[in-house]
Amino acid sequence: MPGVSTRHSMGLLMRDGAQVILPLAHTIEHEEALTKAWEEACAATSASKIVIPGGSYKMEAVDLKGPCMAPIEIQFDGTLQAPADPNALDGADEWLKVQHVNFFTLSGKGVFDGQGATAWKQNDCGTNKNCKKRSKNFGFNFLNNSMVRDITSKDSKNFHVNVLGCNNFTFDGFHVSAPNTSINTDGIHIGRSTDVKILNTNIATGDDCVSLGDGSKKITVQNVNCGPGHGISVGSLGKYPEEEPVEQLLVKNCTLTNTDNGVRIKTWPSSPGASPITDMHFEDITMVDVMNPVIIDQEYCPWNQCSKQAPSKIKISKVTFKNIQGTSKTKEGVTLICSKGVPCEDVELNNVALTFNGAPIVAKCANVKPIVTGKAPACTCTA
Repeated sequence: MPGVSTRHSMGLLMRDGAQVILPLAHTIEHEEALTKAWEEACAATSASKIVIPGGSYKMEAVDLKGPCMAPIEIQFDGTLQAPADPNALDGADEWLKVQHVNFFTLSGKGVFDGQGATAWKQNDCGTNKNCKKRSKNFGFNFLNNSMVRDITSKDSKNFHVNVLGCNNFTFDGFHVSAPNTSINTDGIHIGRSTDVKILNTNIATGDDCVSLGDGSKKITVQNVNCGPGHGISVGSLGKYPEEEPVEQLLVKNCTLTNTDNGVRIKTWPSSPGASPITDMHFEDITMVDVMNPVIIDQEYCPWNQCSKQAPSKIKISKVTFKNIQGTSKTKEGVTLICSKGVPCEDVELNNVALTFNGAPIVAKCANVKPIVTGKAPACTCTA
């Protein structure tokens, strides 16, 4: 990997006007330059900004750790490339990891290019339970009062973003770009985090645009364009013991285009997890040629990796699908398949006006008695 002169690549700017430039006598690798700048910023007692100007750079895996003394912003306006070889990141869970920081901001018009094409070709997780996990582009772990603004994540080898243990974290003007053939490339995955907002964001990828894992609470997804991809998903949940409840989701003013699914909740059958899912609200959604626009699937079992002999133990309640319009690629535009062990409660279909080939969609239901109001398909239910 070529070196980069820190004189031209990176500076540390203190909010009080002071400026610290990294050592200039020699060139260093990009991950070393960023790590050194971070260490200086983290030790500063006043707010600081690490500035990385336009240009093309290559970088190995970086782990930026707190706690830090004051707020830190990284402003990046270039293109950063990960190694194309999936093995070159030496098993790192994330290419860029930031953890245990209060008041962190990542901003700028920069592109983080994971160069994931080779990793997608080698991905055999559909048939191999012991498959090798590839690196995500970003890992944001245990951050408080933090933001990612205007950055682009491109062609990640795995998930683009993993958010874990965060509180008051916002994505605004974020972009995700990967082809629909990219495997297991969820746009933003959230787990065990509270008050996460995804706003004014465009996500095109090969898996879920947004996915919520266990312990996700007070999540807002608003003004998001999703597609291609697998839609906006709660779950999958129930596969593991000791999962935490998922509650208080609002998905609003979003458009899904040519996605494999629309908005959905998915849980595993015959599994140990039993934490509830409640207070889920999907409102003012536009579907453009979407397969399976509205789904609750409590028999989720990808690649036949589970048994359906026992029902899901997860209770789903207080769910609204309101003002959902557009076009479906499937005649059954609403599918609500709930658990026969713990049927869904308080599920509402309110003005779900979707069409299939110019005609209204139909709905399929099991183990649920939805409240249907406004223009919405009648739900033919079993059990």
